[in-house]
Amino acid sequence: MSALSLVSALPPLSSRRTRLWLLLVGGVLVTLATLHLVPGWEVGARETLGLSMPVMMAIFMAALACEYLDSSLGMGYGTTLTPLLLLAGFEPLQIVPAILISELMTGLAAGLLHQRDGNVDFLNDARARRTTLLLGSLSAVGAILAVWLAVSVSKFWLGLFITGIILAMGVIILLTRQRQIPYRPGGIIAVGAVAAFNKGLSGGGYGPLVTSGQVVSGLPTKHAVAVTSVAESFTCLIGVLAYLALGKSIAWELALPLALGALLSVPMATLTVRRATEATLRGVVGWVTLILGMVALLKLL
Repeated sequence: MSALSLVSALPPLSSRRTRLWLLLVGGVLVTLATLHLVPGWEVGARETLGLSMPVMMAIFMAALACEYLDSSLGMGYGTTLTPLLLLAGFEPLQIVPAILISELMTGLAAGLLHQRDGNVDFLNDARARRTTLLLGSLSAVGAILAVWLAVSVSKFWLGLFITGIILAMGVIILLTRQRQIPYRPGGIIAVGAVAAFNKGLSGGGYGPLVTSGQVVSGLPTKHAVAVTSVAESFTCLIGVLAYLALGKSIAWELALPLALGALLSVPMATLTVRRATEATLRGVVGWVTLILGMVALLKLL
């Protein structure tokens, strides 16, 4: 049930999708490195985009890695990437809308590929559709409230409350990973509303709550990961629209490399989920949820 088990689920290098993925990622990196060496291009890029090519490459690679984790486990993109970008010197109002834009695109792409790879069947599984619609509806309410109340809510106490829930979810998943849990829509409603609110405030924290909440509520882990991707994209759409309605601008110089890196991670992530066993995914989701909760608690304190 370790991360090593998840790594063993990676598709072989000989597979067609893996070769195409390596070609695309390598092509982007070579292109950026080449442009960096072209005389005059670096100055033009700084004036146009506001970022140097090495910084864009770093953002691209960070988004690639974080979204691979997110689309494989249903969590980790905004939760991991937001503090990294803060440490890099970006402002919160640059980071959150840019992350929402990139996850809006990757969530839809991940949902389509999870469907194609057989991790979920939105067309024939009424429970998966119902859960997605339920989380999407809650996301709309939570994201709008989050954006409107972002300046007045105590982020410390909200963060402490959410961190406590994340830690509890991780413990419950690990304690019950060998048991079949009956489906409980009520549990999904509770975690969905809180997670969407947190997403609109910070750009992260949605996946750990929603994915673990679905598993604790009785959904198979592969379904939970796929449903989280689609529901999160709807949350991001509402959050972006709310920020724009409040007159906030999108930092496209940050959003574009984030979106490109995140989108290129999705094909490998959904293939990893298809190859992993339910027991492996559930164990890894439990441990990652617990670790992210501990990191968030240490950050708060």
